[in-house]
Amino acid sequence: MTKRYDAIIIGGGHNGLVTAAYLARAGKKVLVLEQRHVLGGAATTEEIYPGFKFTVFSYVVSLLRPEIIRDLELTKHGLTILPLESTVTPLPGGDYIYRGPDHWKTYRNIARFSQRDAEAYDEYSRMMYYMAKAVKYILEIIPPDPTSLKPGEIGGLLDMARHFLKLPEEQFYTLVKLMTMSSADFLEEWFETDPLIATMSASGIIGTFLGPRSPGTAYVLLHHYMGEIDGVFRAWGFAKGGTGGISNAIASAAQSLGAEIRTEARVAEVIVKNGKAAGVTLENGDEIYAKTVASSLDPNLTFLELLDEKHLPDELLDDVRKYKTRGSSGKVNLALDALPEFKSVPQGREVLRGAISFSPSVNYLERAYDDAKYGDFSRQPYIDMILPSMIDPEMAPPGKHVMSCFVQYAPYELREGTWDDKREAFGDAVINTLSEHIPNLKKLILHRQVLTPYDIEQQIGLSQGNIFQGELSLSQLFFLRPAPGYAKYRTPVRGYYQCGSAAHPGGGITGAPGRLAAFEILKDGLL
Repeated sequence: MTKRYDAIIIGGGHNGLVTAAYLARAGKKVLVLEQRHVLGGAATTEEIYPGFKFTVFSYVVSLLRPEIIRDLELTKHGLTILPLESTVTPLPGGDYIYRGPDHWKTYRNIARFSQRDAEAYDEYSRMMYYMAKAVKYILEIIPPDPTSLKPGEIGGLLDMARHFLKLPEEQFYTLVKLMTMSSADFLEEWFETDPLIATMSASGIIGTFLGPRSPGTAYVLLHHYMGEIDGVFRAWGFAKGGTGGISNAIASAAQSLGAEIRTEARVAEVIVKNGKAAGVTLENGDEIYAKTVASSLDPNLTFLELLDEKHLPDELLDDVRKYKTRGSSGKVNLALDALPEFKSVPQGREVLRGAISFSPSVNYLERAYDDAKYGDFSRQPYIDMILPSMIDPEMAPPGKHVMSCFVQYAPYELREGTWDDKREAFGDAVINTLSEHIPNLKKLILHRQVLTPYDIEQQIGLSQGNIFQGELSLSQLFFLRPAPGYAKYRTPVRGYYQCGSAAHPGGGITGAPGRLAAFEILKDGLL
């Protein structure tokens, strides 16, 4: 007899695994289907070069919801978050700006450039703490529909209004600015030191096809400030074993609760019978049946690839086709023969266990964006770099190191040529930019892995290589994510759900879409 399930989850990324774990926790019979040989989607760790473990795509963690860690007891399943407490920005003249856990060390370093900025930094940090605390509310709710007259929807809108109207006047005004301004313009209201503004504003461009002066990037800045580790907001960390350690811990929790997981099982189509999802057909032709199906893939795949268009209304098809998934970032991972030597950054372990941001000025970032706007990769890109092996020595053999470089900008669509033609030139641009600050870098490289948005799309199925499954612009957030009327994780096909980063509250290693989707699936009672 054909084995049947209560729920099939398409995609073994961290959100899909979270949905599976919560459904299994509720006693449901769950199957996760992942197309690759390894779980995690973009949150994977792979040994690309013998002895060296690469955090291939995503590389740091901050946004993983603490309630998920508690509910699924992820620490029992091997999850360990190591602190990533500092950021240093090398400057062209041989100087640097440092921010770290030592308050007075950070204060003194910023004060070398501006006493005013050093004094403003604490005030800014307090304000962003309150902003993150205020917006945390929306990470935990189902987006109410402002066009509906149903009492539950109106009540949800009133609850949300009460929450934000309770904010003190200054905090409310700051929140409005964060929702509408560019990250650079917002930060320039607080600081005057250009490299400090540039480095901090870079959080507003990560994963977006926007520059630091583009309106809307201040919200992306806030999105990255909503991270919470051990109750501390704005804290960043590195998962022991890389981001694959997070995915493996969630998978282990799901399996301990009874979920079944299959890798190398690519789904070709969702089976629909009488307007209801009934299961899936695999690429090899196998059919697997279930009472419900949830897709953790992006909208392009969830709606346009896995379903026949006849099952979807024209307005949704139109919205999905207009949904912005423009890839803007690439990744360069290096296996190194020894520790790199920086011209300006202190070699102390404290500094090299944090992030190193190549963002010397706002204009530098904006020029990098200019290249991408006209269809070319940035010749002098923004690079956010860490040395995972300095944080977790097990990431590389003794005495050797791994370097992980997140790079912007790299547009999915090139003006001339293809990424197959330009991939290595892109990698060279990154290495050359790094070498301006690390003179011995080229001598140390044992192996390099260069990933463009095209490669990300081909390898893990993110449309156009967008790391958030769609830009975090105001037009694609909350009740508009991924489309008006479909922000509650349901689809027009009964029993077919969304549970990936394209759903509310968006991208990053949060697990929030997967968790909220599971609650809605259970609420509908179709299992």
